[in-house]
Amino acid sequence: MTAYPGRIAAAPRGPGVGSRVAAGLLHTLGLPMLLLVVWGLVATRATSGFFPGPSEIAAAFVDTWVGPAFVEDVLPSLYRLGIGVAGSIVLGVAAGTVIGLLQWLRDLLEPLLEFFRAIPPPVLIPVVMLLLGITDTMKVAVIVSGALWPILLNTIEGVRATDSVMTETATSFRITWWERLRFLVLPAAGPRIMTGVRQALSVALILMVISEMFASSSGLGYRIAYFQRNYLIAEMWSGILLLGLVGVLLAVAFGLVERRVLRWYHGVREANRA
Repeated sequence: MTAYPGRIAAAPRGPGVGSRVAAGLLHTLGLPMLLLVVWGLVATRATSGFFPGPSEIAAAFVDTWVGPAFVEDVLPSLYRLGIGVAGSIVLGVAAGTVIGLLQWLRDLLEPLLEFFRAIPPPVLIPVVMLLLGITDTMKVAVIVSGALWPILLNTIEGVRATDSVMTETATSFRITWWERLRFLVLPAAGPRIMTGVRQALSVALILMVISEMFASSSGLGYRIAYFQRNYLIAEMWSGILLLGLVGVLLAVAFGLVERRVLRWYHGVREANRA
């Protein structure tokens, strides 16, 4: 556009709000919708009964999970998952903070932590089952045994990475131990702790399903294994779909909590980008 004397060149208009919302929805839902279309086309040509189409799975999803099964299977699983994740966060952050602050304790426990971290949590299920029996406590213990490690190790590294200058400044001003922990150490380790929690959520979801498949009479894992053993293929796929939706909801909820807890951290990053 040519700007004539005495006139102000009109600034180019950016996309409107409606266009931005439409673009965001297309970016978010475009690939899943495309995959559903491809899945439906392939399912119509497939001759195997183990590969039902999206419409059949959607109908089985409504018939299976919208009703008593939600109370009998979904809610107990979510309860055990919530207790396991909460216990992992409390134990991981508390132990990781202490180990990260004490060099001698970190040197003492490092070989032991590396050993237990290398053990796959599912192999502990028979041992925990013998110790605690086939109970909800056993399933929660299995979840904690796997979800604890990402939080613990990330907390240790986050506490160790606390800025030494700020630590010396706090010491010189004679700030109390509790205030130093609350206002310096934990905020500095916050990004690493939240990274550990994000990793622990996926591990906890996997262990929740595995523990219910081994020995249980309720829960998502038990119900999916029941459908598989009885050749209820569409119902089995609907359970897998429900697990995926639970994972997506956990990720969304975690993102909201992370933005709230680490709002100062994201503000600093956005300011640095600007």
